[in-house]
Amino acid sequence: MKKQLRNEIRSRKKFASADDLHRQSQAVCERILQHPKWQEADTVLLYHALPDELDTSLLLQQKGKRILLPVVVGDDLELRLFTGELHEGSYGIMEPGGVKAELGSSSLLCIVPGMAFDRQGHRLGRGKGYYDRLFAKLSDKSLYKMGVCFDFQLLDAVPSEPHDIVMDEVMVG
Repeated sequence: MKKQLRNEIRSRKKFASADDLHRQSQAVCERILQHPKWQEADTVLLYHALPDELDTSLLLQQKGKRILLPVVVGDDLELRLFTGELHEGSYGIMEPGGVKAELGSSSLLCIVPGMAFDRQGHRLGRGKGYYDRLFAKLSDKSLYKMGVCFDFQLLDAVPSEPHDIVMDEVMVG
């Protein structure tokens, strides 16, 4: 079921125009910048978008926030401080160099990509479980998990399992 749904979303992405995807990305980022959780946050977990993901470059350019980006290390994601420098890492994802970020006790706004989401906050990822494992490891932290997606990625229901982490909110283009 999950594999079929991923294929369906990939197919929908192929039919979306680049202009529409750009417009939706900008709209979501602008709403995030106005969101109270963004404005309150000192530290934000973002992602550097793959070509088929909602583009977060507008958020990466913002000053005054401590921005963390995930880096694939083996079977896990490690969070590193974004200083503006990136290099290509696993799966062609642009990643920051440097050392693992210390989170301390600060609350963390997490902007999370996905293949699909539903209105209840369930997320369908790419199938490797990286974000689920990351959030399970950060369960002692105060996290606000905000899924972001294009309009065709919001579904009535997304299959979920007990270990799947549910988003607190989903922002749709």
